[in-house]
Amino acid sequence: MSQGKARVISTELLPNSEAEWKRLVKTTYIGQDGVTRTWEHAERTTRPEGSAFDGVSVVAILEKDTGREILLEKQYRPPLDKICIELPAGLVDKGETAEQAAVRELKEETGYVAQALTTSPIMFNDPGFCNTNFKLVEVSVDMSLPENQNLKPELEENEFIEVFHVKLDDLWDECVRWEAQGYALDARLASFAKGIQIAQKFGLASRP
Repeated sequence: MSQGKARVISTELLPNSEAEWKRLVKTTYIGQDGVTRTWEHAERTTRPEGSAFDGVSVVAILEKDTGREILLEKQYRPPLDKICIELPAGLVDKGETAEQAAVRELKEETGYVAQALTTSPIMFNDPGFCNTNFKLVEVSVDMSLPENQNLKPELEENEFIEVFHVKLDDLWDECVRWEAQGYALDARLASFAKGIQIAQKFGLASRP
């Protein structure tokens, strides 16, 4: 996937009054030492009422004859002005569970039909900068289903996503190679890949 015509053509400060998805705020707090200080940070404004989290990231492992492969995405990200390699992900809708959001987002972005298996606690992307958070959902993809042979993603008009998969055992080496090729790496994916490499290095046994 090439970046093609996608590129940043200008950048300017955005007033909070014009922001649709997030805002910049100043928080006054009392530290552990009793001193009053301020902190500037971003807040996401789209979290549904009643939800404790903003969205989900999806770990979808495909069982193939040649071994386990993980489902990934490439898409251009304007804040980076680069194509980023990521796990499938998206925001939760009002009234959705993390599991429902993960299955829906995976179907919309990749076309794959899946079932949720396990869900992580709430995780924060960059807690010193913003309050954005998510849950990591592991899903099972039955490759024998007809729907998973004839994929039909349901992308929005402004979404240009390339779906691909790589061998799970090679994921960290692939991350290193992708960065060398000029791609940006989403921290959730890179951390997941590094965790696999560390587990391999120390021979950590899997548990049922």
